[in-house]
Amino acid sequence: MIAAARQRRPEGDLRVADASQLPFADGELSGYRAEKLFHALDEPTAALAEAYRVLTPGGRIVLIGQDWDTLVIDSDDPQLTRTIVHARADTFPSPRAARQYRSLLLDAGFADITVEARTGVLTDATMLPMLTDFANTAHTLEAITADQAREWSTEQARRATTGRLFFAVPVFLASARRPEPATS
Repeated sequence: MIAAARQRRPEGDLRVADASQLPFADGELSGYRAEKLFHALDEPTAALAEAYRVLTPGGRIVLIGQDWDTLVIDSDDPQLTRTIVHARADTFPSPRAARQYRSLLLDAGFADITVEARTGVLTDATMLPMLTDFANTAHTLEAITADQAREWSTEQARRATTGRLFFAVPVFLASARRPEPATS
């Protein structure tokens, strides 16, 4: 991603760093954006503490991500689908971080917090490999049997070929600011 970004913006200051150890001085940045990151972190609170540190007072933070446990997939077997979604979610260190954005930001000391949700509705057959991977992952984790994975994937393939595939992904967007110091 950095290589592609450097091609697009050769003048940009692009760095690779640990989210909990950013290569910036205290209060150096006026903005911080993390997209589809917090679900992959073992310690989202450490990353937010670091974001707070590098933001200038009044600086803005924006977090964008999906809650991996709230995916919506149409199926003839809703219980099996829930099992598959939960098993896939649990492969991430913090699969429910997006639903926690408000609390995480409050705990880190941010102010003026807003949270919005948008839902992407995907009905195209190009989603089929991802859904099949969800079933295969659930089987690998022994949450479902091989037959259940095969049958569910076959159903999703049928839905895809008949224009009935339905996969909805709620995406949460949270923004806040680092408060200005109190004046006397």
